Amino acid sequence: MREIISDEETLGGAPRLAGTRIGVLHVYEQYQGGETPEAIASKYDGISVADVHHALAYVFDNPERIRQLQNDCGKTIEEIRERRPVDPDEYKKSA
Repeated sequence: MREIISDEETLGGAPRLAGTRIGVLHVYEQYQGGETPEAIASKYDGISVADVHHALAYVFDNPERIRQLQNDCGKTIEEIRERRPVDPDEYKKSA
């Protein structure tokens, strides 16, 4: 089973499965979306169902950290939307 690690050089320091760029928040969001641990593991080369369960356990053991990550992601998305030069629907009309 892979460790859960964090370093600033990868995923901005968000916790992830060691040796991958698969963040625990990403695993959790898929699980919340209705996917089984088996289905999540099958999407990625080299991770096991145990790795998925380990990522989910990290999420449930660290709810404050996960809420902070979710808030940070939401802020980043809003900042990107604000800087976007053109509304995507307007862009489609002009193409």
